[in-house]
Amino acid sequence: MTEEKKLTMGSLFDGIGGFPLAAVRNGIIPVWASEIEAFPIQITKKHFPDMLHVGDITKLNGSELPPVDIICGGSPCQDLSTASPTRAGLAGARSGLFMEQIRIISEMREEDKKRGRTGIAVRPRMAVWENVLGALSSGSPKASDFQAVLEAFLQIEEPHLHVVRPATGRWEYAGAVLGVRSCVAWVTWNSKYLGVPQERRRLFLVADFGGCRPIQILFNQKSLPGYPAQE
Repeated sequence: MTEEKKLTMGSLFDGIGGFPLAAVRNGIIPVWASEIEAFPIQITKKHFPDMLHVGDITKLNGSELPPVDIICGGSPCQDLSTASPTRAGLAGARSGLFMEQIRIISEMREEDKKRGRTGIAVRPRMAVWENVLGALSSGSPKASDFQAVLEAFLQIEEPHLHVVRPATGRWEYAGAVLGVRSCVAWVTWNSKYLGVPQERRRLFLVADFGGCRPIQILFNQKSLPGYPAQE
């Protein structure tokens, strides 16, 4: 029997390596990370010595990066946050860097297709995005930024797919959008319910470019705290 191949991951906007830490704790190999600040890079080099540092996201070409199964990123939140005086959203210079994540995913998938991969084998198969809850309400017209985020992920595989904003103009704290071949789901979590002694609410989004796995990943009740074990 052959050993099961481990999943691999690339981390954008890496910071001090939150996504790589989560990866190794779940049997996923962090292959490379993009970060520009010197101190966070020193931390991740210490804890993940085998992880390649690829530098500034704006200077990367996804077709030239080592292909990975998952690309994670927590793009800058300043322009999306409700604490921002201007709330420029995705039009802002900092939060607008989110589109660099989409560009790199698209470039890597196109290159993998050129190399002969097809269907669900094309890398990256999945993506993860983390941000502040303000992402659900920022943008003009009202709450249009999150619509743009959903469409950006879905249109990587289905360019003509469009997402309709809720009639209420308000995005729920959890939900999913299914395309023909791809899926995006999101949920909000509060750190105080996950073993951290502080209240910090964050939005987590999972995209699957070849199926509906995000729904299972985010809404599988067996993974939630307090799930009672079977007798």
